[in-house]
Amino acid sequence: MSGLRFKAVEAAISRLSNSKTNETIKPSSYYCKNVFTTAKMKEYLPKNAYAELMETIDEGKAISLDLAEHISQAMKSWAISNGVTHYTHWFQPLTGATAEKHDAFFEPMPDGSAIDKFTASALVQQEPDASSFPSGGIRNTFEARGYTGWDPSSPAFIFETGGGKTLCIPTIFVSYTGEALDYKAPLLKAINALDKAAVDVANFFDKSITKVNASLGIEQEYFLVDLALFNARPDLQLTGRTLFGHMSAKGQQLEDHYFGAIPERVLAFMVDLEEEALKLGIPLKTRHNEVAPSQFECAPMFEEINLAIDHNQLLLNLMEQVALRHKFKVLIHEKPYADINGSGKHNNWSMITNTGVNLLSPGKTPKNNLMFLSFFVNVIKAVHENADLLRASIASAANDHRLGANEAPPAIISIFLGSQLNAVLDEVETARVAKKVKNEALLWHGIPKIPELTLDNTDRNRTSPFAFTGNKFEFRAVGSSSNSASPMTVLSAIVADQLIEFKTEVDKQIKKGTKKDLALLNVVRKYIKESKAIRFEGNGYSQEWEEEALKRGLSNIKTTPKALDVYVNEKSLELFERLSVLSKRESEARHEILLESYYKKIQIEARVIGEIVSNLIAPAAFRYQNDLIVNVKGLKELGLKPDAYGSQSNLIERISNHINTILIDAEAMRQERKKANVLEDVREKAIAYDENVKPYFDQIRYHLNKLEQIVDDRQWPLPKLRELLFVR
Repeated sequence: MSGLRFKAVEAAISRLSNSKTNETIKPSSYYCKNVFTTAKMKEYLPKNAYAELMETIDEGKAISLDLAEHISQAMKSWAISNGVTHYTHWFQPLTGATAEKHDAFFEPMPDGSAIDKFTASALVQQEPDASSFPSGGIRNTFEARGYTGWDPSSPAFIFETGGGKTLCIPTIFVSYTGEALDYKAPLLKAINALDKAAVDVANFFDKSITKVNASLGIEQEYFLVDLALFNARPDLQLTGRTLFGHMSAKGQQLEDHYFGAIPERVLAFMVDLEEEALKLGIPLKTRHNEVAPSQFECAPMFEEINLAIDHNQLLLNLMEQVALRHKFKVLIHEKPYADINGSGKHNNWSMITNTGVNLLSPGKTPKNNLMFLSFFVNVIKAVHENADLLRASIASAANDHRLGANEAPPAIISIFLGSQLNAVLDEVETARVAKKVKNEALLWHGIPKIPELTLDNTDRNRTSPFAFTGNKFEFRAVGSSSNSASPMTVLSAIVADQLIEFKTEVDKQIKKGTKKDLALLNVVRKYIKESKAIRFEGNGYSQEWEEEALKRGLSNIKTTPKALDVYVNEKSLELFERLSVLSKRESEARHEILLESYYKKIQIEARVIGEIVSNLIAPAAFRYQNDLIVNVKGLKELGLKPDAYGSQSNLIERISNHINTILIDAEAMRQERKKANVLEDVREKAIAYDENVKPYFDQIRYHLNKLEQIVDDRQWPLPKLRELLFVR
């Protein structure tokens, strides 16, 4: 190990050690150190205010201004005692990143003195400029007013950067006219809808269930690249991915990186990241090498869905900050390198009751198994009925490169259950049950009792976009750079809607005199039959599956502009409005924002390609070609026969052909950009960039990669993939 790398590892580990006793400091001792937890609230709040706050949180009521005043003072005292000077409302606009505007606690007084001030109104609401964030027409540039509103369900935290400390207060972000301009507000509404619908169904089995929380664990994949190499690649800097580059002779084909020993320099980064994450209450539990070279993964414990998403967005910010300390750059683009695995953000989702029951975990008794089956089958039915909407929720320019390539799930939404659960559903579907049951205990007579299922009741299928993994569903198609709030809002909404329909159908049968359990079973059986097409156990990468999916009537929408159409069809608009998740105007605005984001990202990539070709690649190729020409001329002057310089002449011709094709294609691409840019309809523009501009990328890339193999390595202007891919 080099001295530099040894020192990096030593420094990271030493931060976790006590210099006097040489004993390792337990992570539990600093977990949530920088979070305003309920324990800290209890310490800083008056007893009656704390009791009122806990009651308010438990019952889901709005916090009064009087209580907010107590909380603001407690929060300020805690923050200042930890060296904090500023506070900010931390929100998630539709840019996909997080946003913040810092204000100082410092307040000057007329007599020349100063005080530290933080009021209830500053805690509850702020007014950032809403005009420059994506709004899809909801806000005009001259209409700047927007509001951030405190989300008490996600705790405030202290973020340290650049030597400063800021109190961050998670918030929603809405326009002056009340429309949501962020990811959090619709998510909270969808979670609320799911809670109510799930409680209503759960009460068929247990009246003590009064709350259902969606649970989420997000596995985050990412690449690391040396910072100096990153800075030498304009395409990585401006687009997050390599637009060119011949694949390294050694990639992932030896399968030696996955779960391999973590490189020392990377381990130093991970140790540092985990310490900072735990201080912020992000319960990182797992770290390992992923499949591709320099690809890694970290994963936290499961949390309530809103908090899990906040923590993931915060983690991305933290990863960027910590990586710079270690002279790394984190790449969270879904496909930073062609021809090897891309990165996802696997969303492991379930539903947990206030009584501690996981509704997607099979029980030990027939009744509990029937409860499990009811929720399990309703999720399957919801995905079947809304597969295109779920596909739209993970659509992006970056994820289009990943879906269906190198171990990523395909764009076809299907569900993997495993052979045991498939067999259970098949048995339930086909079993005969008497229409009249005198004794409820005899309900299961004549049909197979659902067996007790262990947590590992399914195999894993890495090609499935939506797989059941024992006691949860894993939505594997979510992209690594995306905000999980989008797919989780959709998933929560469609499951809520399906559970409402399920309860309605069961209630109808009960009113007609059918025993409750039999009514439940009848509707479950009906849903099993109706949703069979979405269940698939085979290889999602195969051409046969594409053909089979077509026969089943499943969509295979491979590009973002057309995938997004479902957001504004009548069915989706009605669903979101029915559940009060998104208004028609909000849905249409999001559709426009996503289309605009798509074409702008393709536009940026096209411009970067043009600049690199003109300013870096062509000059380098011409210089090397001139060297060859001088060489050939010299050999001719020596009187050598043409056979002696035939290879050089051939290289000169090949360089001319490749660079000529590249320059012609780059100009043709530029002309297509000009045509697309004058289109006023945002959907037409996105499709034009997708169908008319984007195809040039691969054509140019092919010839450029050929040039890379020809031109003298010393003259090639960009770090090559063999250098980028292997962290040293």
